[in-house]
Amino acid sequence: MKVAATIRRRSNFTVSPFFFFLVCMAIAQVSLAQERERGDEIVANLAGGRVIIHVARDKIVFAAIDQAVEPNSIPPRVLSIDRSHIGVLLGASEWRIPADPKPVRLDKDFPRVPGKNPHYAADPDEVAPDLDVIGVAFLERLRPLVSQLHHRIEFKPDEALFEVVVIGFAPEDYGPEVWTVEYRIQQDEIATRGDFWQTRLLRPRFTQLYPPEKHAPKTLIEIRYPETIQGPTLQQLIQGNDPDIEKVYRADPKFTKVAESIDRGQANKAVPEDATDFLRAVLPLVSEKASFILGTVNEGGFDWVVPPGEPVEKAKEDKNQPPDAPSLHRKPKP
Repeated sequence: MKVAATIRRRSNFTVSPFFFFLVCMAIAQVSLAQERERGDEIVANLAGGRVIIHVARDKIVFAAIDQAVEPNSIPPRVLSIDRSHIGVLLGASEWRIPADPKPVRLDKDFPRVPGKNPHYAADPDEVAPDLDVIGVAFLERLRPLVSQLHHRIEFKPDEALFEVVVIGFAPEDYGPEVWTVEYRIQQDEIATRGDFWQTRLLRPRFTQLYPPEKHAPKTLIEIRYPETIQGPTLQQLIQGNDPDIEKVYRADPKFTKVAESIDRGQANKAVPEDATDFLRAVLPLVSEKASFILGTVNEGGFDWVVPPGEPVEKAKEDKNQPPDAPSLHRKPKP
């Protein structure tokens, strides 16, 4: 972005051509330097799409549909956080520095969940300490990248730059759980440097999507990034008797039972294998020819039904982690 300079002349003295030439040269050098700085600025590639989650009996079925946010968009990527949890990464999960041909990917080299980090405080009534550790781990990886953004970012104050959908099973018989961890930014213009912005990453916001509140229906979960993605959810298509979806589940009695359990708000009672096959059958319809991945998670790990085109990264083992270090969970409310 070029910097325009306006010179106001308040007196009547005559400006010599040589002096005018020096001023123009100085302005040109400042403009060139700022252009060079913009050209070397880090760039975030956004992963956009939909994540559909069916918490069935004893197993979680999940899918991610790739829907491009911009020309250089990347697909949602999956990270194995620990033995019984995965994370689906949305938003700014890949960063590129012009001087380095290798991108920085947030699904690479992620540390296995340790105990609580004593340098960060979390409210034990809201977020389990180990979940906070996951949030902080991404925060510390994102912070130095975000700080290199010096142009104005067109994000609304409540819009997440980066989001992790955490899916899995908590220990101690707590059962299945789904969380979103969202990261937002704040920008301040540095007036002394022209069109130059300081970007700061805010603490993550945690939202529990499953289990729902007591007595609330247990339905399909769908997360979209960005939230402006249009169209009905799979839950709405089933409850609205969409003819294409209905044609699929009416053709197989097992699929009919799955669809009926979802429609009644009892999705957790569906047979896992049937729920997996049903989602596999309807994904080509709801994805509208976009690529998608499909997998399952249980307490022993996760398996692919429709795998991504590249291997999934696993969290790095911490050799110093004690064997009784906590795994991701949220303490149940009494």
